[in-house]
Amino acid sequence: MISQSLLQQLARKHGTPLFVIDHDELRKNYRQFRKYLPRVQVYFAVKANSDPAIVRTLYKEGSSFDVASMPEFMIVHENIKHLPAKQRQEWIWDKIIYANPTKPADTLEKLNRYKPLVTFDSFEEIRKIKQHAPDAGLALRLQVPNTGAMVELSSKFGAAPGEAVDMILAADRAGLTVEGISFHVGSQTTNFENYVQALNLTASVFKEAKDRGYTKMKLIDIGGGFPAPYDASVRPFKELAKVINTEIDRLFPKDIQILAEPGRFLVASAGYSVSKVIGKAVRDGKMCYYINDGVYHTYSGVIFDHCKYPVKAFKKGPTQICSVFGPTCDALDVVSMAENLPDLQRDDFVYSVNIGAYSHASATYFNGFPPATVAHVNQ
Repeated sequence: MISQSLLQQLARKHGTPLFVIDHDELRKNYRQFRKYLPRVQVYFAVKANSDPAIVRTLYKEGSSFDVASMPEFMIVHENIKHLPAKQRQEWIWDKIIYANPTKPADTLEKLNRYKPLVTFDSFEEIRKIKQHAPDAGLALRLQVPNTGAMVELSSKFGAAPGEAVDMILAADRAGLTVEGISFHVGSQTTNFENYVQALNLTASVFKEAKDRGYTKMKLIDIGGGFPAPYDASVRPFKELAKVINTEIDRLFPKDIQILAEPGRFLVASAGYSVSKVIGKAVRDGKMCYYINDGVYHTYSGVIFDHCKYPVKAFKKGPTQICSVFGPTCDALDVVSMAENLPDLQRDDFVYSVNIGAYSHASATYFNGFPPATVAHVNQ
C-alpha cells in the first residue's frame, strides 16, 4: 500500500493527472495466486494493463502471458530477445497464449511462425486457422455461465457445450491439433459457482471427446474473472481457490495442465490515480468539483468496465455529497455523482485506489487531453 504522503510527493514531482503503479503489490498478488492455486500456471491477461514495466515484473516472477492482439504479443516478445532463437521459439509455446477466439487472417499469418497456442470457438475460425496458421495449437473456447459477473462475456464468446466436440473433431479432420479447452466465467466474478459449473462442463466435454475417439487434449485454461478486492463484499481469494482446487482435483487427472488468465486480480490493487481540482461550482444546491482526469482517461473503467473508483481527498474536514466531473467538454465525463468530500479548493489533490485494471489501459486523447503520466514505484 502506497502512503498518501508518497502519492502527494509523486504528484508534485511528476504533475497531474498521474497514474502510479506499485510493483511490490504486483509481486504480492502474483505470489498469492500461485500460493493458493499451486497447480495453475499464471498467464497474465495483458489487456488488463499492457504497460511494459508490468509485463517485465511479472515475467521475472515467472508469469506467462495471455495476449489478444499482435501489439500485445510484441510487448511480451520484447522480454525474450535475449534468448537464443530455438529457446525463444519454445518459450512462445510455454509463455504466450493468444486467447482472442476471433483473429484477423493477417494476424494468424504473423503468428504462425511462432507455432503459438490460440483459442477458437467457431467452425469459421477452424477454416481460417487451417489456411493462415496451420502450425498453431488450438484450445476450444467453451461457453459457460457468467452469472453475476461485473462484465459478462458469454454472449460474445464461446462454443455451445452441445457442439463443442463436433468442433474439436472438425479441427482434427482439418489436420489441426486441439490441445484442450478454455473458458471464461466473466470479469470480476464473485459468484464462485460459475467456476464449479464451468469446470464440470469442461469435464463433460473431455469425456465426450474421449468417447468419440479424440484423446489428444492435455490442458485446461480456466480463464480470468478472479475478483479484485475492491470492497469488503468481495470474499477472500483463498476461498475461491479452495473451490477451484477441489473441483480440479476431483475432475481431472494430475497430468492435465491447468492454465489461468488473471488480469484484474494481479493489477487492480497495484494502481493509483492522483489528479487535482481545476474548478468548482454549486449546481442545484450540490457542490461539483472538476478534476483534470476523467472517464476518457484513467477513469475509463467507469464506462468500459462498469466499475466505480471512489474519489478521496488528502485534505481532512467535514464532508458533503458532491459530484466529480472530468476535464472534457462531454457531459458523459462524469467520474461520480455521489462522493463524500471535504471543502476543496482549486489545485487541491484528490486520488483513487484499486484503479490499476482496465483504466489507464483504455485511456484516450479525446478532446486533446492526454492520458495521465505513469510513475512506477518499488521496481
